[in-house]
Amino acid sequence: MKLFVGALAVALLAGCSSPGDVKKNEPTISASTSKSAKKYALCVFPRWQEQRTTSTMSETDNGYRLVVATEMMTDEVLEISKAGAGSKVALYQRMPWSKMWGRGALEAAVRECL
Repeated sequence: MKLFVGALAVALLAGCSSPGDVKKNEPTISASTSKSAKKYALCVFPRWQEQRTTSTMSETDNGYRLVVATEMMTDEVLEISKAGAGSKVALYQRMPWSKMWGRGALEAAVRECL
């Protein structure tokens, strides 16, 4: 029984991920847009909230960060940074090969707002 509880604890901890962990992966989408970082973020964020109510948006030193996470894991991170007259966009996903619920709509929002 102790072995089972120990294995379960390790499995749960292994499942935890932060935005920094997710950003260790290559971006699923990397693009540029003529929109300002703020305008682009305000285009994507409501669409993400429609799909995943846990979506959050925060301002960074160089733009904005959108995150979709649960209590234990970060699933999606969208980094939007100022670049000249527009901005650069990078979408990072915890498991890019997985088609989790709503993921297609999240990716579509990133592309459609460009």
